[in-house]
Amino acid sequence: MDLLTPLETICRLIIRARELEAQVPSNDTEDEEDPTDSDDEFAVMDDDANEAIEEEVSALLDDLGEDQVQEILALAWVGRGTYDASEWDDALEEARESDSESAIDQLLEMPALAGLLDAGLAAFDLSCDGIGQID
Repeated sequence: MDLLTPLETICRLIIRARELEAQVPSNDTEDEEDPTDSDDEFAVMDDDANEAIEEEVSALLDDLGEDQVQEILALAWVGRGTYDASEWDDALEEARESDSESAIDQLLEMPALAGLLDAGLAAFDLSCDGIGQID
């Protein structure tokens, strides 16, 4: 299997997805008139940090071509076990039924996206070892 998406790009997405998964859930401050009046002085910062990482992951996916986003979706499905490596063509065919926006939405809604992509790469004997910040 030859990927259209550079491995470095997938690894960067994995790094950012891990950061997103590690974020502290934002505190619900909508009931308060001023979130800075909260007992948790860091509540506003948590919310901003969560949004920034989410926007970065979304922007990274938005910058890819439709075929690359579909490929990443298929890779996540392989990592999740919906398909195995021998069914790559089937996974890719189903992913191609989604337009780019729909595929991005599916990816952003996946819990543990980083782990799924990591597992998907591993199914094809690929990894992010030595690429970027992943050891």
